[in-house]
Amino acid sequence: MWLEARHQRIQALLERLDRVTTDQVVDELGVSRETVRRDFLELEAQGVLKRVHGGAVRIFDEPSIDKRIGIRVKHKQSIARALAQRLNRELTVFMDAGSTTTLLARELAHLSHLTIITNSFDAVASFTSSPENNMRENRVFFLGGELSQRLAATTGASTIAEIGRFHVDMALLSPVAVDAAYGATSFDHNEALIARAMAENARQVVVLADYGKIGIRSRESYCAASRIDLLVTNANAVERPGYRELAGAVSEVLLA
Repeated sequence: MWLEARHQRIQALLERLDRVTTDQVVDELGVSRETVRRDFLELEAQGVLKRVHGGAVRIFDEPSIDKRIGIRVKHKQSIARALAQRLNRELTVFMDAGSTTTLLARELAHLSHLTIITNSFDAVASFTSSPENNMRENRVFFLGGELSQRLAATTGASTIAEIGRFHVDMALLSPVAVDAAYGATSFDHNEALIARAMAENARQVVVLADYGKIGIRSRESYCAASRIDLLVTNANAVERPGYRELAGAVSEVLLA
């Protein structure tokens, strides 16, 4: 059974039962326990389930940004620093709200002559808290809209309308997951709409995804892999299932 089909079957079981044992999934899918363990790892990284002793339980929502920002911090920081080195010139960029883009904003605050357009309170705070920012002549535009109930950001139709007013050099986006078949994906519908609007109004799309997000998918696709101009990830992502297909689908990969 193909990986995608197994994951869909496991998710269907969890939606029906909320909790499954490894043996249940082995019997249902007709695969080995080792295969099920790998699938549980992939789906846990995707935010679909939580592994427990002897099986897995359903996660009803993606972890909050407060929890996400504490996951794989060093890997996210290395991604942010690698991309910041590529952006050391005059650019206008969108930046969505996420744990990785928050770390990226802290790096970009040390650069000069950037125009940042974002819906993220944390990204804005990274620039306003930098004592060097005024001297570096960075400009930051905060997108209006409804306050998200999930993270410190604006969302909704007003935010999307604001995005449509701009046409920028790059959209800097941090998905929940990214793979060759579905591209960049998000768990939350409203977050996917924001990211999709940013991608559609940018000349280039840059996706920042630590190794744990590679080769897996979340609920809603917002940018096809073929539309991703630059994927920034960790060097150990090359060992992830699905990496080779993803690297072949995007225009360029930067390994940090």
